[in-house]
Amino acid sequence: MDHIAAVILSAGKGTRMKSGLAKVLHPLAGRPMAAWPVEAARDAGATPIALVIGHQAEAVAAYFRDNRDVRTVLQEEQLGTGHAVACCREQLAGFNGTVLILCGDTPLLRGETLTALIRSHRSHDAAVTVLTAVLDDPDGYGRVLRDEAGKLAAIVEQKDATAAERAIREINSGIYCMESGFLFENIGKIGNANAQNEFYLTDLVAIAVAKGLTCLAMPADDSDEVMGINDRVQLAEAAGILRRRINRDLMLSGVTIIDPEHTYIDHGVTIAPDTVIHPNCHINGPTAIGPSCTIDAGVSISGCRIGTGCHIKSGSVLEDAELHDDVSVGPMAHLRPGTVLANHVKIGNFVETKKAVMGEGSKASHLTYLGDAEIGRDVNIGCGTITCNYDGVAKHRTVIGDNVFIGSDVQLVAPVTVGRNALVAAGTTVTVDVPPDSLAIARVPQVNKEGWRLRKK
Repeated sequence: MDHIAAVILSAGKGTRMKSGLAKVLHPLAGRPMAAWPVEAARDAGATPIALVIGHQAEAVAAYFRDNRDVRTVLQEEQLGTGHAVACCREQLAGFNGTVLILCGDTPLLRGETLTALIRSHRSHDAAVTVLTAVLDDPDGYGRVLRDEAGKLAAIVEQKDATAAERAIREINSGIYCMESGFLFENIGKIGNANAQNEFYLTDLVAIAVAKGLTCLAMPADDSDEVMGINDRVQLAEAAGILRRRINRDLMLSGVTIIDPEHTYIDHGVTIAPDTVIHPNCHINGPTAIGPSCTIDAGVSISGCRIGTGCHIKSGSVLEDAELHDDVSVGPMAHLRPGTVLANHVKIGNFVETKKAVMGEGSKASHLTYLGDAEIGRDVNIGCGTITCNYDGVAKHRTVIGDNVFIGSDVQLVAPVTVGRNALVAAGTTVTVDVPPDSLAIARVPQVNKEGWRLRKK
């Protein structure tokens, strides 16, 4: 398909959200609400995409600033859907083709549904095609009125509907296909003589019918797709549907998800086949997990790259870290941004890393903090080791060479370097560089005072 543009209505405040954040910026499965219909429009081949903004316009525009195909259009006063579309005339000046009109609060809409809508619209040479749905509870939606032949005759908003019209279960989704010539020739003819004193886009249906033009109503195969988000309850329901879609696609691609209903994977995450995800994991994008990994229960991963055959054990938190192949992390470990772990590295329980690079085969098995550190190959970091990287003013680096053995309860006061094949004895505070192949030991001499406890009783 070609010659398709899109208008996405995203100017409203969303008062029922009871939020200081614009409704269309509320996140669902890793992206703001409005980003989902934008992506659906792209999938259907729409370019350009005119995004109508109003409430918190600067914040909404800022999110889409790097999207070259998205043009933001300011609707200074929210005077209805017809007025919102009319604001796009200048941005779409010179465009000749089919215009999709979508709502910024319909995140479940799919590109393939829009493609089917456009095909039906064009195959019938229609001026207007409306995507509809049949709902058990149509409360709050405009109703679709059909003539005796079953063709679309009009759309009536619920507040203007009669009792008989309110009983109709086929609703207007607010999603349309219109030919640009008809749309911009007639958008200025819409009036506001209604209960809300607003300019309703739905009036274009009546205008097209009066002109004898073809008007279609195409029911969506899945009514969930046209679900509008007006409050936090609907936000949670939509997020659950999106997560189920994401999990289903991953499972069909070869990923094992033990309990999809209790696994939270966002848009932007890629997971290779034969990886196993256990329940209650939260994986946020942009994360890429390689094949044959195991992600145990209760793990949180955000913005990480994880190689082949890695094992992330229960309760671990990983943020903006890079893991190569066959790496083991946790349980209860915390990898902070800037962590890079080479092949066969082991990070054990209650170990925290930050801007730490560890060479192949190195390990820190438990109760350790490694920050601003460069660690070589086959290094053993003993229990309770700390890199003292902050002096109250600036951060400093610790460098540890290959084949170093760091004993338990060692403090490495940065900036400091431990040369290759050195050994740092347990309980040592390292304040000066350790030469290669050396033993570093710094302890206060032990004093035993015999009988001291008996004298104190």
